[in-house]
Amino acid sequence: MAQFALTTSAALLPFNRMCGAKQWPKLFPGLSKRYGTDLALFTSFRKKGVGFVASGTTGWSGGVAELSEGETAPQSYVWPDKKPRVCILGGGFGGLYTALRLESLVWPDDKKPQVLLVDQSERFVFKPMLYELLSGEVDAWEIAPRFSDLLANTSVQFFQDRVKVLHPTDHLGINGRSGSNCGGTVHLESGLLIEYDWLVLALGAESKLDVVPGASESALPFSILEDAQQKVDNKLRRLERSNFGKFSPIRVAVVGCGYSGVELAATVAERLQDRGIVQAINVETTICPTAQPGNREAALKVLSSRKVQLLLGYFVRCIQRVDNVEASEMSTSGIAAEDDHEKYILELQPANRGLQIQILEADLVLWTVGSKPLLPELEPSGKPNELPLNARGQAETDETLRVKGHPRIFALGDSAALRDSNGRLLPATAQVAFQQADFAGWNLWAAINDRPLLPFRFQNLGEMMTLGRNDAAISPSFIEGLTLEGPIGHTARKIAYLIRLPTDQHRLKVGISWLTKSAIDSVASLQSTLTKVLSGS
Repeated sequence: MAQFALTTSAALLPFNRMCGAKQWPKLFPGLSKRYGTDLALFTSFRKKGVGFVASGTTGWSGGVAELSEGETAPQSYVWPDKKPRVCILGGGFGGLYTALRLESLVWPDDKKPQVLLVDQSERFVFKPMLYELLSGEVDAWEIAPRFSDLLANTSVQFFQDRVKVLHPTDHLGINGRSGSNCGGTVHLESGLLIEYDWLVLALGAESKLDVVPGASESALPFSILEDAQQKVDNKLRRLERSNFGKFSPIRVAVVGCGYSGVELAATVAERLQDRGIVQAINVETTICPTAQPGNREAALKVLSSRKVQLLLGYFVRCIQRVDNVEASEMSTSGIAAEDDHEKYILELQPANRGLQIQILEADLVLWTVGSKPLLPELEPSGKPNELPLNARGQAETDETLRVKGHPRIFALGDSAALRDSNGRLLPATAQVAFQQADFAGWNLWAAINDRPLLPFRFQNLGEMMTLGRNDAAISPSFIEGLTLEGPIGHTARKIAYLIRLPTDQHRLKVGISWLTKSAIDSVASLQSTLTKVLSGS
């Protein structure tokens, strides 16, 4: 007997149409009859969200739960009308921008789809600018706006929930060309079932920390808002407080010297200045091996000026956590000691001959190496090969971004394995996901309207990297050999990212905020210069 209970912990939030008592019957008809519950109950819960937690075993056939007589059926999301149903899983660059693209297209009245966006977070995160949170250059709301704000003037529904399992049926050949036939079912962790006609997989990836012993317990990733705010920034603040007035520097080890590792090392080194030592480790013998030469040279120049120690040609063999002697003494004497007195020992193994094993001590270990897509965790346990996944766990797609063998599923970003004209996998970058979202939106329009789909062609617009406050490097692809660095590169990068922010309204608010901050900084700089000139005279 499957048992179901109402809970407020699993958030089911159609934010842009916050559900009151009158709207719940539209989403869940017959709910009050089934549970004998006054719908006024949902009014008090609506700000936290209402989910359904299920326990027990059900059988699945064609994406629909089969229950024996007398069992209570799980709650299914009821779409408002009979128009095509598009479910988008993941609210990053791929998912959110696909939803906005669908909203912007011109549709026949009977074909405009109902769009449902599902993400585990309440905020969209503009990941390329997470580093500016550490430097204090931007505020969280500027690069991590709430989905409720971004989708307020659209017809897109948003649910904050986690995806538990997928049950696609389009590979069974039971649905025709019409957009009204079911393509499968998505089962959310809250217990809600979503039946869709078209599915977009844009779930992104998470940091891969399980490749080195001790990394999961000791290293901090840097890929989501919580990493930047609640983990890395808070840890640095505590270390800065505990080391205030002491002669011992804060030691930070950054594992990985790709774009993310270099940007993180440059930002942390600038923040700590003479109070810290930053060491960057990379298995390659150079930093940013795939970067444009101009960007790499600019980064090397900045890292050298900030005394970042580069340990190239090494890989981390293991990380061990040890207690600081000072922390033990403080605890013994009855003085409260923070957990920041713990230290970490990294054993570095040479990747090339001629190098010796290195042992590093660090107060903070930042991990920027490797990622793993989330798709393999969503396959039905009894049917592990329903989606064609490659060795990395990405869905194999054709050139139109449709998953092979699944004409009603599109995949993009970290969830997709798409190759360029030379047969190489496209990198999992924000630029790729942004361009794919535009094509995914258009191809969904074409599929629903029985029009030919367009093949995706990635256009490399160049590379950008931040190197701290008022410092960046940009190598645009349309001018070969050109690299903008320093304040000019920093300004160009911020303008480019301002243009890429999700909505016109958000771009306007952020643009005003950045102009105001720039004006305040300019006035402060002018005052400082005048003070120095006057004091010198």
